[in-house]
Amino acid sequence: MKDIQNKGMMTRIIHAGQHVDPQTGAVSTPIYQTSTFAFKDADHGAACFGGAPGYKYTRLGNPTTEALENNIATLEHGCGALGAASGMAAVNMVYLTLLGQGAHAVATESLYGPSRMILESEYPRFGVESSFVDSSDPQNVAAAMRDNTKLVYVETPANPTLILTDIKACAEIAHEKGALLAVDNTFASPYLQNPLELGADIVLHSMTKFINGHTDVVAGIVVAKEPEVLARLRKVHYNMGGTMDPHQAWLVLRGVKSLGLRMERAQENALKLATFLEKHPKISWIRYPGLESHPQHELMRRQMRGGGAVMSFGVKGGLEAGKTLINNVQVPALAVSLGGIESLIEHPASMTHAGIPQEERMAAHISDDLVRIAVGCETYADLEADMARVLDMI
Repeated sequence: MKDIQNKGMMTRIIHAGQHVDPQTGAVSTPIYQTSTFAFKDADHGAACFGGAPGYKYTRLGNPTTEALENNIATLEHGCGALGAASGMAAVNMVYLTLLGQGAHAVATESLYGPSRMILESEYPRFGVESSFVDSSDPQNVAAAMRDNTKLVYVETPANPTLILTDIKACAEIAHEKGALLAVDNTFASPYLQNPLELGADIVLHSMTKFINGHTDVVAGIVVAKEPEVLARLRKVHYNMGGTMDPHQAWLVLRGVKSLGLRMERAQENALKLATFLEKHPKISWIRYPGLESHPQHELMRRQMRGGGAVMSFGVKGGLEAGKTLINNVQVPALAVSLGGIESLIEHPASMTHAGIPQEERMAAHISDDLVRIAVGCETYADLEADMARVLDMI
């Protein structure tokens, strides 16, 4: 389909990066389950390794993976994308490309646990320093910048606090110091937010979550705004070997086609559930960007197309009350991750963020009473009745 970039969001989700197979007429992108590709002759092989178009070896590119990369790059308005074996492979692709001896990074303090832990515990071995700040106030980001800052890395909405970061403001701060801005867009998905359009240089996703949407694949992706940055990322990524396999890419291609439908239903459910919980006497606080009570609701309206499908809240009675809730719900599964078609509930302080010291967790607003729920596409009445039943037990 020509001129796909100017089509509507749902059309781009379904068609971008894909075409009818010229050999067979297959509508679904084939799974090119091969490790290597034969060359026409020696000169053809030499040309491919010299940079000419063509496939050589699946770690260095595969038609199935490329279809997915082109799809997500189109949705994020980037020049290209690189599929990764997991969300953390995508994160480390960015870190390894931009950070080296003597470099400094500024990051959102309430990042996904491993995204923060690896900056704190592993990259210092290579001479990299990091500062973690409450990026909901851009002045905190500006104050943390140094002459050797190479990367500003933000997650918005943040996990699991649901704070938002002003992407446009942080892009200006990063670029003034010669740094690049990377945005983890996992919680919003490209359906609700496009950081590159707001000034970011790199956007990444754990495609395990909303993009795939079926809780059956682990995958990540990085999208770059400019070809020069994409080339730097590709060199590191291909040589480090964190690339996707073609069957994994095909499964995500299948999942992304329903992204818009799933996000609309899950977001509708989430707003209803957040409104119910906000008024419930057993709930001490709630953070969901779609609620007008969220302190950054207006920012959400400026840079997102909806509040998403994830929320955090506290139950009166603290940790034990929260455990009673997550141990007794019947509709959401008690499991980490998010973005699947089913609802998932978890306790970040003891699960996804357990590796972060308590003092640092509290500073990042990840309190012991915090419960996170990723709302799925179930019948809403069942979700509310289940939550009401369990809250009555507390």
